[in-house]
Amino acid sequence: MTQPKRTPDPEKVKKTVEQLRESNRQLEIVTLMFDELIAKVDADLRRERLNRLQGNPSPAKKT
Repeated sequence: MTQPKRTPDPEKVKKTVEQLRESNRQLEIVTLMFDELIAKVDADLRRERLNRLQGNPSPAKKT
């Protein structure tokens, strides 16, 4: 036996939608931060490769 479908409480739906929108916004921010980090790492790798191909010694890394 199946139970009849109930209409969800409109206030609960509204609150859930707001929470999902906020979660999506936060995920988008994190994604953009990762994209920026990836772009910086890619730029560093390109610069190191160019230096290596040009015969320039790589700078000493700070620890």
